Amino acid sequence: RHGGVKNEDTFKTSPFHFDLWFYFTLQNWVLDFGRPIAMIILPLEWFPLNKPSAGDYFHMAYNVITPFLLLKLIERSPKTLPRSMVYVSIIMFVMGASIHLVGDSVNHRLIFSGYQHHLSVRENPIIKNLKPETLIDSFELLYYYDEYLGHSMWYIPFFLILFIYFTGCFTPVEEESRMPVPALLLMGPSSLYYWYLVTEGQIFILYIFTFFAMMALVMHQKRKGLVLDSNGLFLFYSFIITLVLIAVWVVWLWNDKILRKKYPGVIYIPEPWAFYTLHMNNLHAAKESL
Repeated sequence: RHGGVKNEDTFKTSPFHFDLWFYFTLQNWVLDFGRPIAMIILPLEWFPLNKPSAGDYFHMAYNVITPFLLLKLIERSPKTLPRSMVYVSIIMFVMGASIHLVGDSVNHRLIFSGYQHHLSVRENPIIKNLKPETLIDSFELLYYYDEYLGHSMWYIPFFLILFIYFTGCFTPVEEESRMPVPALLLMGPSSLYYWYLVTEGQIFILYIFTFFAMMALVMHQKRKGLVLDSNGLFLFYSFIITLVLIAVWVVWLWNDKILRKKYPGVIYIPEPWAFYTLHMNNLHAAKESL
């Protein structure tokens, strides 16, 4: 089915999709957040620097499983959603995540050679001494594909699909506008992952515009006597908690002069991995020297 919402779909409702939200949250934590951790923890001799790391295989699995779960989520919407837009978004998502796989793989492997994520490409000691200097341009191109093009083609379709699904999460029945206990249990891990996604991906503008669009839609539908169902509430409240977590993160690192230099401008949201290479790596080195 293609096109917009049909009249006969208007008052259909959907129970809370605990299985999909659980799998979605679990694979986000394991395959996305866990991939750089797996790369660092597992012995280097298992995955030589000139071969794909464990994190790369995690990323490959993420690129297959996430689109599948997003499609399943759309299929369970009580309303008929614009399928063509969903399919194009899924294609762009896979392309962007695959571009990011290559760039992120090389960038994270550079950590073993002393690359510091809290510094820009040209300020990194292992990069600025490269000869010929045109090699530095190549690393900046790699960084562009990883942090800008890959992230844009990955996250814009991701949030667009979530918003498209959100448009179908409304019901005229007040009793259905409540979250079951499983939803409350999943809200914390889900919100924390979105915090990581927004801060590490540097996509606060995209996230906040999606959140504002959700708020505007909620107010618009409220005038029609419609309220969010359990799935819509889960997604909406997760975004609210994410915003709180981002605010706490920014306030905590507000006076960090080094990170301030890496992230200049009005919007100051440091990446967790930049914080790790700046502070946690130094802490580990100090412990090893004792």
